Amino acid sequence: MIDDISPAATWEAVRGRPNAWLVDVRTPMEWEHIGVPDLSGAGKALVRDSWQLPPAGQVNPDFIATLEKAGIGRTDEVYFICRSGARSMAAAHAAYDAGYHNVHNVADGFEGPEDATGSRGRLAGWQASELPWSRG
Repeated sequence: MIDDISPAATWEAVRGRPNAWLVDVRTPMEWEHIGVPDLSGAGKALVRDSWQLPPAGQVNPDFIATLEKAGIGRTDEVYFICRSGARSMAAAHAAYDAGYHNVHNVADGFEGPEDATGSRGRLAGWQASELPWSRG
């Protein structure tokens, strides 16, 4: 089973533990136009590894290979984040099946659910938690 971890707890883990990684599984368009978690304050770099590829949304066949190329070890802590938590959960399961057994899903993702106006980033998630982030 993959645990949902709050954005704040994820930030604390990535900031405080040398073998903790944050992997953003959204698309390059999302990274560029919406923003990304900024891990510079933790002295780390965000790993960008799309789970699904545009335009059709097929699963990225190089997903696990990209984790390996990033230097993420099979025993490291890996936190997966997407827009709202669904793609990152699928990615976490795939990583678990590939031998990464210390994986977590960031609850509510980067933007979280829509509010009453249809906007994201205000109710829950990385942005609403006021954690560090930057544009693309």
